[in-house]
Amino acid sequence: MSTLRGKILETIVKKSTLKQQIFDNTFSTFNLLKETLFEMASEIDDELDGKLDRRVRIEYRDRGKFEAQLQVASDILLFQMHTDVFEFDSNHIIWQNSYVQENRDNSYTGVINIYNFLSDSLKYNRNADEGYLIGRIFINREKAFFVEGKRQTLVRPMAFGTRKIDQEALVDVIETAINYALNFDLLMPPYDENIRVTVDQFNSKLDNSKFTTGKRLSYDFSIDDI
Repeated sequence: MSTLRGKILETIVKKSTLKQQIFDNTFSTFNLLKETLFEMASEIDDELDGKLDRRVRIEYRDRGKFEAQLQVASDILLFQMHTDVFEFDSNHIIWQNSYVQENRDNSYTGVINIYNFLSDSLKYNRNADEGYLIGRIFINREKAFFVEGKRQTLVRPMAFGTRKIDQEALVDVIETAINYALNFDLLMPPYDENIRVTVDQFNSKLDNSKFTTGKRLSYDFSIDDI
């Protein structure tokens, strides 16, 4: 067997084992996230009992193996676990972290994305409506984690390796995402962006509307946006 063949086999064994371990950690975390979302939805619904119009919903929905949904009034938070394992580009701040510098295997992570949509976008199947990525949870082979996103300050990249993901951390991330979404209001697009419409848009049924809606439609959505 050639030296190169031996290196190939060694790499396959090492990387496949590493990535499977990260997938398993991310998947178990995502299942814990689902349980946490279900519990939080029930708790919040109980705490708001009698204080809201019955049409205002606080509801958890399991959307399958790798997706979960939390509706909070007029907002939807979609949690999606990516099935692949990632490494960061060379310019990412994570490479300045001593935990990653000690062992490059620590830099490989799974990811859980958090998206914010308007609840009416899903209710009326407005497929052209825009949603926004407001948070990401990164989990590695040791269940160490960090978060990126809107107001997500629990464990920043430079603190990666100092804490392992658990339910308490997930509650903090979820509550931060809910709070951001509730205060991330729908802005009226500029008048000049809406002065032309097509016959097709008006002939479309409401539940398949070609009118696009998004919280920051025609506006920039930056990392510092509130």
